[in-house]
Order: sequence, then structure tokens, then C-alpha cells
Amino acid sequence: MFLLGGLMAGLAPSWAAAQDRLDAGGATFRDFSTNDNGASFSRSEGDPIISGGPNQVSAKVASVEADKGLARIQFGSIRVQLAVPLGWQATEDWERGVAYSSDKRYRVIVWRVDFPFEGVKDAEHYAATKVGAIQSRRPNVQAQARKLGDGTFLMVYDNVPRAQGDREPRVVFDLVRQNPGNPKDGVLLTLGIPASDAVRGLKLMALLRDNMKIVW
Repeated sequence: MFLLGGLMAGLAPSWAAAQDRLDAGGATFRDFSTNDNGASFSRSEGDPIISGGPNQVSAKVASVEADKGLARIQFGSIRVQLAVPLGWQATEDWERGVAYSSDKRYRVIVWRVDFPFEGVKDAEHYAATKVGAIQSRRPNVQAQARKLGDGTFLMVYDNVPRAQGDREPRVVFDLVRQNPGNPKDGVLLTLGIPASDAVRGLKLMALLRDNMKIVW
């Protein structure tokens, strides 16, 4: 397993020296937020292009912490609470939670993963298999993965083609966490960002990971 290459080179020395950790590097949610006291979450328009389907509904806001620049969103269908920047929007359907910035340049999806259903035995096998599959299907995408010190697996996909509405190629981060009581069960957190924001996006991924609460 391997990780980040050129992305790490662009980070502070403390990051480069600790490649088994995912760290926000001093960033906070306020660096990514618009302080509207959570008003944006009441007007999530349910864009099927973002969420992946037409059956999504606005997700429940568990709390708003304006001083920290975040709202805690409860995705009831997958039993995951995620903190996201103020000014974003959030929806969910029966299998995933979705959050995205107002300009839709930053997009987050959180899923439950049934490893046997995916044809793998655990989180490590899932990470390795997904990286291999992406590289096989899209040779121009540079895919890497590494096990972090907290036991999660981080996958990085560089040079991902633009989707509708995007102005440049993208970088996608996947973080997969295994249920400590059941190796067949996991949660996948995905963040997609413009390629030019790769280093900034990695900091946001750390914030998302550190503030995610899962009911196993």
C-alpha cells in the first residue's frame, strides 16, 4: 500500500514526515464555511446529479455550531453523523448521505459498505481492490492507497475526469473505516474536489474524518 506522492510534497514538513496520519494542519471548518447560521440546509434542492438518484430528501441538522463554522448533519438512513461547513447543503436517500458546497465544487458522499457484498473480506481488501479496479478502468487516473495509523484506509484518485458543471479535472479522496466489532461492515467517506484544491481538500478530509460519528 502506498500514498499521496506529489500531494504530500506540497504540504507542511510535519505532514510529509507523518504519512501514516491524516491531519488538518491547523485548518478548521471556518476556512471552508459561509456563516449563515445553518440557513443553507433548509434549502437543499435535491440535485440528482449530486446525490446519484431522484429519491433524496433534506438531511436532518442535529446542531449548528456557528463559532466553529460547522453544522452536524444526521444521516438517519445510514446511522452516520457528519460535520460539514456552514453554507453547504445536505441530502440523503436510503443508502447514502450527501453534502456539497454552494457552488458544488466540493462534494461529499458517505456510505455503508457491506464488504462480502462487494466481493472482499475486509477494509484493507476493499481499498486494494478498488484502487486496482479504478486503475484498470481509467488508466489516466492515478490511484494510490495507504493504511493510516488509526486503522482507516485512505485512497487518493488524481486526474479524475470532469463531471457535468466542473471546470477542471478532480481529485477524489476515499476513507474507509471498518466496524471494530464486525470486519464485514464498514463506512466509506468520499470527498471530491477540483484538482487545484488538492492540498486544501486533504485538510478538509481530515476534519470530516475527525468529526464523523458512526452508530455501528
